[in-house]
Amino acid sequence: MTRLPPQILQDQGLRRVLDALQAQGDGAWLVGGVVRNALLGEPLDDIDIATDATPDRVQALASAAGLRAVPTGIDHGTVTLVADGRGFEVTTFRRDVETDGRHATVAFSTDLAEDAARRDFTMNALYADASGQVIDPVGGLPDLVARHLRFVGDPNARIAEDYLRILRFFRFFARYGRQADPAAVAACAAHRDGLARIARERIGAETKKLLAAPDPGPAVALMAQTGVLDLVLPGADPAALDALLAAEPAPGGWLRRLAALCPT
Repeated sequence: MTRLPPQILQDQGLRRVLDALQAQGDGAWLVGGVVRNALLGEPLDDIDIATDATPDRVQALASAAGLRAVPTGIDHGTVTLVADGRGFEVTTFRRDVETDGRHATVAFSTDLAEDAARRDFTMNALYADASGQVIDPVGGLPDLVARHLRFVGDPNARIAEDYLRILRFFRFFARYGRQADPAAVAACAAHRDGLARIARERIGAETKKLLAAPDPGPAVALMAQTGVLDLVLPGADPAALDALLAAEPAPGGWLRRLAALCPT
C-alpha cells in the first residue's frame, strides 16, 4: 500500500477543504500533480482535488463549512474553494462526451475510474484519499517509479482529443521522464500535423515550460526525431542547445535556451 508523505495532509487549509467536501458523505481525493510530486519528493505547485459531488453541491458544502466558493470553471466542473487565504481547485469527476482536437465537451460522473480514463499520462492519473492512501486506477505508480512517461490508454486517442498533448508529452518527459513510451512517441510523430489546429499562444506556453526544465536536451532531441520540433520551431538546432546546456553553470532560463535553439 502506497501512501503520501504525512506532512502533505497536515496542511490546515487542505484539511478544511477535504473535511467540508466529505462532511455529508461525498468523496474527495487529491489528484494529479500534487500526488505525483509528493511521491517523487518534488516541490508541490497547486493542490487539485477531485470529487464525486456536482459543482452545485460543492458550493453548497463549502457554504455550510464557512468556506468561500468561486466558480472558476464551473462549465467544466471546477470550483475553487478558499481556505486560509489559499485557493484549492475542486473538480467533479468527468467523462468526455465530445472532443475536436482542441476542446472537450464533458459530462459529470461519480466514477473515479471513468475520470482517470480521460487524463493524459498515467503518472498524472494518481489519486489519494484523505488518509493519504494512493489509488492507482491505470497503472501509474510503476510508471512513476521508473519515470516512464506513458499515455493513459490508447495514445492515438488521447492525442486526438487534444493535439496540445503532443507538446505536453515532451514537456513532461523533460521534467519528469527518463523513459519515453515507444507507442507514445510513435503517436506523437503520427499526429504532429494536428498541432496546426492549436493556437500559437498555447504552443508557446508549453514550449516555454519545456525549455525551463532542468535538462530539456533529451526531450528536444526526441522532438527533432519525431518531426515535431521543426513544426514548432522551424530551423531549430538541438546541437546548439546541447552545447549551451553543457556550458551552463546552473539551469538557465527558457529565453536563453530558445535563443540557442533558434539563433536566427
